[in-house]
Formats: sequence, C-alpha cells, structure tokens
Amino acid sequence: MSDQDISLIAHLMRRAGFGAPLEELQARAAKGYDATVEELLDPESQPPMERDLMMRYKVDWLSQAGLEGQQEEWAFRMINSKRPLQEKIALFWHCVLVTGHAKCEYPKQQSAELDMFRTVGMGSFHDLLNGLSKDPAMVFYLDNCMSHKGAINENWGRELLELFSLGVGMDGEFNYSEDDVKRRPGFTGWRVYNSVPRYPYGKYDAKFIFDPRDHDTEDKTFLGETGNFNGKDM
Repeated sequence: MSDQDISLIAHLMRRAGFGAPLEELQARAAKGYDATVEELLDPESQPPMERDLMMRYKVDWLSQAGLEGQQEEWAFRMINSKRPLQEKIALFWHCVLVTGHAKCEYPKQQSAELDMFRTVGMGSFHDLLNGLSKDPAMVFYLDNCMSHKGAINENWGRELLELFSLGVGMDGEFNYSEDDVKRRPGFTGWRVYNSVPRYPYGKYDAKFIFDPRDHDTEDKTFLGETGNFNGKDM
C-alpha cells in the first residue's frame, strides 16, 4: 500500500463523506478503491447510526426544542456515521430542497425530514419528490396544509415546479405554465396533523395525513394531460 493509495482514498472520503482518520484510510486503501466506492454506494451494507449514544451522553437531546440539539445531532452523525455518503447526500438534499427552522419551529420536524432524505435520497428523484410532498416539515413550510378544495394555496406547487423539479430549460423558457401552478388541486387534502393554529406542534412529532374530504376529485389538466390526478400522479 503506497502513500498515493492512501491519498486517493483520503480524497474520496472527503468528497463522498466528511474525511476519515488515518487508520480508516489505511484499511480502505488495503480493501481497494473500487471496493470502497461500492461500499459507499450501498449504505445498507453498513450498520446504522446508534442513536442511543446520543441519548446516553446527552440525556436531554430528544426533548430539546432549540437548534442546538439539531446541530449536535448532525455533527455527531458526520463524525460517527458508518454510512458517510448517505449522510452527505441527506444534507445535500436538505440544502437544495430547503425548509427553515424559523418557520418549522421544532427541530424534530427537520430531523424527521433528514431521515426521509437518508431513506430515499440515493434513489429515484420521483421517490424523493413523493417523500418530500408528504414530509411534515415541507408541507408546513410551503403551506400545503393551508391548500384546500376550492381554495388552493399555490406556494407548494410553485416551488415544486420552479425550484425543485422542472424549472427553466436550456432555452431560457419555463418548462411549465402559470396554469400548471394554479391548477395544482391534486395536492389538496395533503396535510399534517394538526395544521391549525399556525404553530400547533409543541414538543411532539407532526404526522402527514391525507384528508379525502378536503381533496379535489375533479379532472385536472397538468402539463397537457387531463385526468383525476392526485399529488402522486402529478
């Protein structure tokens, strides 16, 4: 094993993770570059994070309502995760498909969102957007919990099309129309429990629910197609 082998693995671990101590770099170099890449791309082959260690050394972690608990968990995971690429991808998606603590208010919502990104973030973009559509932090952050049959809130639909998916093409033109935004009743009834008043959660986990009574079941035209679409179809 040469210094060049270790240097190459060190570069990989910085880009696909958060770096690694020398002992780990040596072990991975001995295993080989290709084998290390395959391991990083298959996070399920490695043990999950032992969250009980967080609770053991910081007993008030789960009950903390401030940002400090969230920051400590993220730093702990970056240092200790055996699935560094999965962790880095989750943080990447959190940066791109963004929610904000200032509105979500309770960090456990965003911790649950990070768990969703860990689960589907290395898979298909379709599954990722479907998970995001049902994520309580995002449903609340972009006001889809306030979108009702006959009274659509455009915020989630607009951000989903403009920022999170279709956006602007190479020709500088939008890949969707204003009508596509305004005709987004497929996500009506996709809410969180409980969505009223504005900050209802307190110190308990928010949950996604589908309310069929509040869902628009009429035919909808979206991207040139017409049908009785729901959010997953769209």
